[in-house]
Amino acid sequence: MTSTDRTDSPHGADRPAARTPAKDPWDLPDVSGLVVGVLGGTGPQGRGLAQRLARAGQQVIVGSRAAERARAAAAEIGYGVEGDDNAGTARRSDIVIVAVPWEGHAATLESLRAELTGKLVVDCVNPLGFDKKGAYALRPEEGSAAEQAAALLPGSRVTAAFHHLSAVLLQDPDTASVDTDVMVLGEERADVEIVQALAGRIPGMRGVFAGRLRNAHQVEALVANLISVNRRYRAHAGLRLTDV
Repeated sequence: MTSTDRTDSPHGADRPAARTPAKDPWDLPDVSGLVVGVLGGTGPQGRGLAQRLARAGQQVIVGSRAAERARAAAAEIGYGVEGDDNAGTARRSDIVIVAVPWEGHAATLESLRAELTGKLVVDCVNPLGFDKKGAYALRPEEGSAAEQAAALLPGSRVTAAFHHLSAVLLQDPDTASVDTDVMVLGEERADVEIVQALAGRIPGMRGVFAGRLRNAHQVEALVANLISVNRRYRAHAGLRLTDV
């Protein structure tokens, strides 16, 4: 028996040591004061995420390769969103969402390794191909876009989230609530909880822990299925996890 198993009582007898109560998985941190940067913030998904987070009161910076383009997009989005080039966005932000096209994913991250060092990076890129049969998942050499990001950014804290969101709904001013769950993956519980809390800032949205980065491929690949659903049913399907 180790000293951590039992505690000596005042009367000389041993009694079981008190256990620390398990943490409530929905007890998430306050992220309202963090600055969120969106690389690829001039594209449909990046712009939509920037708009939704800013509407919720988050300070947001959208990034682009050209600062002028980013500032123009920020002015169109409104809600106090700022624009900067990608390097400036990365430097000025506490959390950086990567929403660039898959084709430019590796090159963008390689060019920003220094600016992203020490940052919490949220990769939402989906490696997809398209042919006459529709969308299909690609498998990067590293296993997934998120794992590629982790390999390219050894000094960053990489997570994966926001893959299954409709850019149309995100940007629709008449859609008050985006009713969907966001699957969040990462290596460190504290980082995952920050991203869960960030997702929860958007009305109707909920962040749910979905495993470590090694499980990111199937989460990214599911987008191909959702594209097929949306085309068949003329919908903007999201994802809901039951009994959680």
